[in-house]
Amino acid sequence: MFEGFIEETVEGAGASIFVRRAGAKDLPPLVLLHGYPQTSAMWHGVAPILAKKYQVVCPDLRGYGHSTKPASDEKHSAYSKRAMAADIVTVMENLGHKSFFIGAHDRGARVAHRLGLDHSDRVRAMTLLDIAPTREMYAQTSAAFATSYWHWFFLIQAAPLPERIIGKDPSEFWKQKCFNQVGRDNLFHPEALNEYLQAFNDPDAIHASCEDYRAAVTIDIDHDNADGDNRLTVPLQVFWAKHGAIEKCFDA
Repeated sequence: MFEGFIEETVEGAGASIFVRRAGAKDLPPLVLLHGYPQTSAMWHGVAPILAKKYQVVCPDLRGYGHSTKPASDEKHSAYSKRAMAADIVTVMENLGHKSFFIGAHDRGARVAHRLGLDHSDRVRAMTLLDIAPTREMYAQTSAAFATSYWHWFFLIQAAPLPERIIGKDPSEFWKQKCFNQVGRDNLFHPEALNEYLQAFNDPDAIHASCEDYRAAVTIDIDHDNADGDNRLTVPLQVFWAKHGAIEKCFDA
């Protein structure tokens, strides 16, 4: 995977961020942000194609993969989407990119949403995959939503409950979560799957990912509420699966 890509660690805004990057220096920059419980390896199929037309940067979000896992606090502020978005802005600036395109999925798309609100001058355009705004999703909780997004309610429980349950068999938890989500057996590239499982077998990564979700239902919603009716002003397109959870749960 990622043949010809540079792999390195770049300083973010309070975390050291592992990135894979490729593409000629005269091409426009594009950052790709992964979801839960993956890493930047999720882009292995498209990043090499995109690198023909963009300078592609694929980071592991803070708390995931090879990136560092900052200590959190009772407000979960280290894993707020504001903090995670600041990492991406800083990483891209350290790579020489003042503004950039964004492609993002799942948790990465929530980071991108906050990045577009806090740093609109940095975003040329963004494409988001398979999300609706966090605040609205929780506000419209239904049985269908709670069933499809059960992990949203499990991972936010106070530490160390979810960490201990997941930690009993992290690989099996990951497989049950992801294999069941696609509705069939393993569809993942063997190298990508191996990376996901290795990364997820780190207790610090398990805790960090729980903090990501705890932040979503606390400090992230506080930030969203403080924004009031402010909306993204950057060029935006959003895609979701016709038969996926967003379509089923939110009449998309």
